Amino acid sequence: MEDEEMEKKVQQYLQRKGFRLTELALQEERNRLSTSAISDVALARSDNDPARYHDGYSRLRTWAYSSLDQYKHELLRVLYPVFIHSFMDLVAEGHMQEARSFFHTFREDHEVMHSRDLQKLEGVLSPSHLEEMELARSFRKNKFKIKLCEYSYELLLQYLQKTQALVVLGVINEHITFEVSPGQPSLISDDADVVALIGTSKDLAKQINQKEVHWGLLEDSVEERMEKALAESDKIEAESKDADAEDNKKRNAEGGKQGASLKKAKKDKLVGATGKNVRTETSMVSVAPRVKPELTLPATPVEVEQSILEDLRNRAQLNSVALPSVSFYTFVNTHNGLNCSSISHDGSLVVGGFSDSSVKVWDMSKIGQPTKMSSSQSENGSSQGERISTLDEGKRTYTLFQGHSGPVYSAAFSPFGDFLLSSSSDSTIRLWSTKLNANLVCYKGHNYPVWDVQFSPVGHYFASASHDRTARIWSMDKIQPLRIMAGHLSDVDCVQWHVNCNYIATGSSDKTVRLWDVQTGECIRMFIGHRSMVLSLAMSPDGRYMASGDEDGTIMIWDLSTGRCVSPLLGHSSCVWTLAFSCEGALLASGSADCTVKLWDVASSTKTLKTEDTQLS
Repeated sequence: MEDEEMEKKVQQYLQRKGFRLTELALQEERNRLSTSAISDVALARSDNDPARYHDGYSRLRTWAYSSLDQYKHELLRVLYPVFIHSFMDLVAEGHMQEARSFFHTFREDHEVMHSRDLQKLEGVLSPSHLEEMELARSFRKNKFKIKLCEYSYELLLQYLQKTQALVVLGVINEHITFEVSPGQPSLISDDADVVALIGTSKDLAKQINQKEVHWGLLEDSVEERMEKALAESDKIEAESKDADAEDNKKRNAEGGKQGASLKKAKKDKLVGATGKNVRTETSMVSVAPRVKPELTLPATPVEVEQSILEDLRNRAQLNSVALPSVSFYTFVNTHNGLNCSSISHDGSLVVGGFSDSSVKVWDMSKIGQPTKMSSSQSENGSSQGERISTLDEGKRTYTLFQGHSGPVYSAAFSPFGDFLLSSSSDSTIRLWSTKLNANLVCYKGHNYPVWDVQFSPVGHYFASASHDRTARIWSMDKIQPLRIMAGHLSDVDCVQWHVNCNYIATGSSDKTVRLWDVQTGECIRMFIGHRSMVLSLAMSPDGRYMASGDEDGTIMIWDLSTGRCVSPLLGHSSCVWTLAFSCEGALLASGSADCTVKLWDVASSTKTLKTEDTQLS
């Protein structure tokens, strides 16, 4: 009150003396101080106003979408990190209602590319959840790296300076780092790393990928012995030609023909044991280096080797021109109960794992017989039919294995088809004998459901993947795991052996693929590039390349020696559940939840790398 009375007296004095200019200057100063006080209060309020995140992101979104088409797709990359951290900042400040409203208002902007992350973040209901959820902690600890061209980066800076968007500017400074490249912006980029988290995980990947990988085939393998036999046949053929030339000089024409025919018969006998037509098929693996096994491998029976050689001799070469014939088996009336299936290497047996905890094996030689088909249809059609077929052992078209106490998620035959592995939500793995039709061993070690299990290429050893974020290596004769591979940040969804049995690959819900040394249990490669959980893996026959498929339908081909993505394969619109290379490695087959099976010509994708290697050598 005293200040106001003083101001009034001063103003009256100025009016009485006629100091008009001084009176106006005093009044203007009074108004300026009043306005400054009001703005300070408004700024203090805005610092705690949850609406500032909604307004800041909304204006940035409108600006990015209204940008020139040439730069729009690059500027839109900034939206996702700003969206994520604006939401988490609101949660951290305790504005839960405003955070939920913000999340649901703008989540459609990122549903296509980041649906998996959004589903997890939707469960954040309190500030404590930000500390408990690994995804949220990862976002808070690491920075996003965004690739922009130089002009797009300048446009973004101009926008931030012009609008004074303090909230957006704070998020960008704290949580985003830009990789600015000169020149024009890329088109719709197929580089999966244009928006990626960097920090400890990225540094770890760089450190891991510097380790050496011996990706070749095993020494003294069946393929190597076959190549030696073919090389010997070539030598005999060359010697035969030289001998023919000498015989033509010393002998008459008839004698020369007889000598040539004898040597030709000798050569044909050797080639017949291996197969002349295998030469082209083994050309891919013949250039692969040879490595020694790190595990003690079981001896291969002679009769098994002979069957493998016979199979190799009769096998046709596949490529983009000569596509394979296809044989499909359809499970009918499963009522969404079938979780997994697998076919033995010789195609004689088919196994299915079911949600009722059962494992069923079908003998393909018995499918289609009239007296047994009726029993199969009755079993599939009703529970009463199942009881009848279970009791009537003579008419059942399948062998029923029971022992698990939860849904069966994976089943795999041994290389020779005499054993079968199954994994379940009951956290166990069971070994079955297809000869005795009985359960041999129950392996316990995982703490949560086991999503996948795979035999090694030589049998005896197998690997498992689980919800407990670990993969484990086992041998058939020990009930405890030999190695535990820990390092993934989420579920290990799939596992695959390398062809030389020295490594296993694992795919995870943390969107990474890792390669592990089976002897040391150490991670020696980390493959980063998928935008969703990795569901399937496959190794090329020469051991150099690996294919991985994810939930979004993307397939990536990786070079194990460098850890780089050779080529992304785009075509599926849903989860890629299974992958398999052809035996010569030229084709890759993929099965997807979009109800399609696709064949990919991967030979053309890897041809450039092989040409470079040849030039370097």
